[in-house]
Amino acid sequence: MKLAQSIALPASVITTGLIAGLFFGWVCSVMPGLGRGSDRAFVETMQHVNRAIINGWFMLPFVGSIPLIALVAVLAWRGQGRPALPWIIAGLVFYIVAFLVTMLANVPLNDELDRAGDPARIADLAAVRERFERPWVTWNIVRTLAHTAAFGCLVWALVVYGAHRDQQRAAGEPSPAAGPGTARSATGTAEPPG
Repeated sequence: MKLAQSIALPASVITTGLIAGLFFGWVCSVMPGLGRGSDRAFVETMQHVNRAIINGWFMLPFVGSIPLIALVAVLAWRGQGRPALPWIIAGLVFYIVAFLVTMLANVPLNDELDRAGDPARIADLAAVRERFERPWVTWNIVRTLAHTAAFGCLVWALVVYGAHRDQQRAAGEPSPAAGPGTARSATGTAEPPG
């Protein structure tokens, strides 16, 4: 169980961090850059990006983080990671909020933009852009904040989990690497049973 925790918790930190970083990139560079372009360039680029992002590299961490964090919570509850459990649960809640914002706000806006059709044939590109850009940017900031909060909670859970394991070792509980009957002294060195 400790091995599973030691793998799943860092993995959830990585996947959550990747998604938080992706959306942060949109906040600080992609959307400001597109905002400076023409209506046609904006609509055309967003249509292409919204189609291209539906791929395994994005979907695996984006969707997969939810069951992964839930697994981490179960492992912490059943195993040695209970001190980190509140932070793991908070991370899961923030992640679910961010996921719901994406599915209920950003994705419908993406779909509406896609339904507008070929930018070369759209009569009023400025109106299509106006209906899309401001709400999409706003909801993207919201989900970026929620993803970042989830990432921060999980990073802190990792710190708490590591500190708890260190305390256990310092208290003389055997480490997984130590053989049976081997305890640790207060200095952390292995001592034979006496």
